[in-house]
Amino acid sequence: MVGGMKCAVIVIDMINAYDHPDAERLLPAVRNALPSIVKLLERARAAKVPVIYVNDNFGEWRSHHGEILERVQSGPHAELVYPIRPDGESLFVVKARHSIFYETPLAYLLGQLGIGRVILCGQVTEQCVLYSALDAHVRCLEVTVADDAVAHIHADLADAALRMMQRNMNAQICPVEHVAFAP
Repeated sequence: MVGGMKCAVIVIDMINAYDHPDAERLLPAVRNALPSIVKLLERARAAKVPVIYVNDNFGEWRSHHGEILERVQSGPHAELVYPIRPDGESLFVVKARHSIFYETPLAYLLGQLGIGRVILCGQVTEQCVLYSALDAHVRCLEVTVADDAVAHIHADLADAALRMMQRNMNAQICPVEHVAFAP
């Protein structure tokens, strides 16, 4: 809890094979963000903060999270997935579009857990993270984005997206080391 409000860390689209058109532009930012994501997950788990992975299904409509994880861990970029893979306590929601909320059970899950604040990390800052932050805001959730734990395709658009989240959605934008958890 932070400020009396229960929070959850949401990992966006990090279970990824990186076999899409923008992957080569995205990979350097993922490599830069990975140590911070690892640190955020370690801190959240130590503080007993729920960790929820919300991940694209990559058009695999017959797959579930175990199959998605298995597929990417056997791919050429497994080193980017292995350090941040879900543990036995993690929750997993499969999505098909940019927002973590769009036609997923995430809002219901957060309500069941009593979550009022989401801490976002993952990819892509100027796409899925931005749209997810907006959808969290319109659902009256407080939003924190760990800016060193998000990856982008276009640095200029990512910077603009972070400013928009802060200004238009009242999101707290801060590095992982400043994300506060309380027991």
